[in-house]
Amino acid sequence: MNLVDYSTSLWSVLPAVIALILAIVTRKVIVSLSIGIVFGAFMLTNSSFLDALTYIKNSVVSLVYKGSEEGLNTNNVNIILFLILLGVLTSLLSISGSNQAFANWAQKRIKGKRGAKLMAAGLVFFTFIDDYFHSLAVGAIARPVTDKFHISRAKLAYILDSTAAPMCVLMPISSWGAYIITLIAGLLATHSITDYSPLGAFMTMSAMNFYAIFAMIMVFFVAYFSFDIGPMTRFERQAEHLAEVEEETIEVKGRMRNLVFPIIALIVVTVAMMIKTGADALAESNTPFSILGAFENTTVGISLVAGGIAALIVATICIMASGHISLKNYVRAYGLGVKMMSGAITILFFAWTINGVVSDMQTGKYLSGLVGEHIAAGFLPAILFVLAAFMAFSTGTSWGTFGIMLPIGAAMAVHSEPALIIPCLSAVMAGAVCGDHCSPVSDTTILSSTGAQCNHMDHVISQLPYALLVAAASIVGYLVVGFTQSALLGFVTTSAVMAALILIFKAKKQKK
Repeated sequence: MNLVDYSTSLWSVLPAVIALILAIVTRKVIVSLSIGIVFGAFMLTNSSFLDALTYIKNSVVSLVYKGSEEGLNTNNVNIILFLILLGVLTSLLSISGSNQAFANWAQKRIKGKRGAKLMAAGLVFFTFIDDYFHSLAVGAIARPVTDKFHISRAKLAYILDSTAAPMCVLMPISSWGAYIITLIAGLLATHSITDYSPLGAFMTMSAMNFYAIFAMIMVFFVAYFSFDIGPMTRFERQAEHLAEVEEETIEVKGRMRNLVFPIIALIVVTVAMMIKTGADALAESNTPFSILGAFENTTVGISLVAGGIAALIVATICIMASGHISLKNYVRAYGLGVKMMSGAITILFFAWTINGVVSDMQTGKYLSGLVGEHIAAGFLPAILFVLAAFMAFSTGTSWGTFGIMLPIGAAMAVHSEPALIIPCLSAVMAGAVCGDHCSPVSDTTILSSTGAQCNHMDHVISQLPYALLVAAASIVGYLVVGFTQSALLGFVTTSAVMAALILIFKAKKQKK
């Protein structure tokens, strides 16, 4: 099937823009994505009804099965399996009373809302290996505690989302770090840059990733000072009343260890499998083993599934040994777990499908061509940040934006001002994470709302003001870096601008 080429046309952004606007206005994500998919299919097939149906059918099937030559789409299948396993695990821990036991234990040691929010945010320092893993695992751990202290699900979703990708993108030993280091290695070789090793370049870029750094700082600031802006204020107010009603019906059962041991198994087995699959890949290519090399070549999906199975086995043994759940309720937990994740899986399928449509519309290629060659070099980092953010927002993928924009950022810097190559690459990384945070079709946004068991669009609209505040400060920081080539000055400027914006928001809130 020959598809229409939109790589040089403004029309390439239309399906993504339609889906995004409808999702924000109607708050019906699946309907909005469906309309975007159908609209894109008709555009790509030149308004042929039968060809559009065939295109949509092939796109959906390819999410699971790529064809006789490639077989199953193992990455997508493994992510779906992991979601189901984690849903069953969460349901099992809830029915057995293990979640509530942990909440009661935490309540005795955590003194109020502030401690509960800081606990949820601080867990990222143990689960930064992968953003999917963090959002879902920490959501399962923290949710009963934040519920106990009347913290809204929207606030928990924000904490999960704004610690997951920012921490992963900063850490070399993570699925994100490994992927980016691999891309950087190719770019350094392409442009014959010998001043940095791939790892050294990544660490320098991380120090200039203003959005990721300050998004993390913002989370802890919000957690400590209860800095609620925009829709988050309303959700927090509603949580006070809802939690008071729910708390009266809570029955205390189970043991805390029945939650802790499965989560430990989940973390240990996932990390071990990430290292093993990476080591196997290195062995096949006759490359000496190293931890960083293993993470660069790991298979995340298989590792998550292995961790999920291990956690479920450990949870089953612990709960059955405690005798706090009947066989009937144990079996019932599986059905409830699958049902719990069905909404997230459905949204993911639609998000993956429209991402394919956006790719075929060549939206990324069109957006990357918007930046001309006759722009002052000092503006490049800020421009690349904005462009990467818009691309990630439109496509719903940070990794896809990395793949498209990092080579473009490197080429533009080399031809304009070689000294700016690291700031430009860092700005792309930061912008991709920012756009991913703001996008309702991003898989990390979807999984964060799933981990918190929060309405998806409630999470999107409540996180947006925080993301835009940090983005505005980051843009000013990248302008300073572009014209001064000083990372320190850019960092200080970003800090000052963010502090000023926070004071402005606080002053407006006090007036109200």
